[in-house]
Amino acid sequence: MRHGQRMTIGAAALAGAMALASCGAEPDRSAPAAVQRPAVVPAQQPAPIAGPARHILAFGDSLFAGYGLAQGESYPDRLEAALRARGIDARVSNAGVSGDTTAAGRQRLAFVLDNAEPAPDFALVELGGNDLLRGLPPAQTRDNLDAILAELDRRDIPAMLFGLRAPPNLGDAYLRDFNAIYPDLAEKYDIPLVPFFLEAVATRPDLVQPDRIHPTADGIDAMVAATLDDVMGALPEDD
Repeated sequence: MRHGQRMTIGAAALAGAMALASCGAEPDRSAPAAVQRPAVVPAQQPAPIAGPARHILAFGDSLFAGYGLAQGESYPDRLEAALRARGIDARVSNAGVSGDTTAAGRQRLAFVLDNAEPAPDFALVELGGNDLLRGLPPAQTRDNLDAILAELDRRDIPAMLFGLRAPPNLGDAYLRDFNAIYPDLAEKYDIPLVPFFLEAVATRPDLVQPDRIHPTADGIDAMVAATLDDVMGALPEDD
C-alpha cells in the first residue's frame, strides 16, 4: 500500500453517539465537501528527521479514513506530520475504510498486508464502532479483533490497539462485555492500548462535525495531540 493511500443530551450522550458511529457510519454522500485547511504546523521548531524509516499501517474505519475531511486531514495524515515534527522518519499508510465492522476488517486484513509495499513495521488497529452501531454481540467483536491481532502477531508485526466504549443505552451487560474487549486483548497480546480513542473530543461538540459523529480537522488534531506520546512510546526499537 502506498503512503497516503485512501482506502438524554449532554457530554455522556455525545460520547456515546460518537463511540457508536464515528468509526463506522456509512458515508453521507450529501454531506458538503470539507474546507481545505493547511497542513499541520508544529507549535515548535521541528526536530531534524533521523533514524530509520518507520512504515506504519493505520488499519481501521472512518476514524482513520478521514470521513468528511479534506485530503491530508485524516488521523493517519496528521499523526505522520506530528511524528515527523518530532524527528521520526514516519510513513503512515491509511487503510481506514468507512463502514467497516470488525468482521469486514478481519476479512480484508490479509489482502492489505499481502499488498503493502513496503511491509509495515508497526500497525495501529482501530475497529468496533460499526459493531456497536449495529448492536452486534460483543463476543463476535472480540473474536474478530482477536483474529486480527493474531494475524499481525503471526507476521511479526507489532501492533497498538485503539479502544472504544459502548454507550449506556445498550445496557449494563453489553457495556461490561464490550468495554472489556480492548483491555483484555491488549493484555493477551502484550500490546499498548489507547483505552478510548475519542476521549479528546467526546465532550467537545465544537470539535465534531455537524453530523455529531465524526471529528472535525481540529478534532483530529486534538486526538493526535492526545495520543502522539503513546504512539511514539509504542514504536518498535531501532534495529
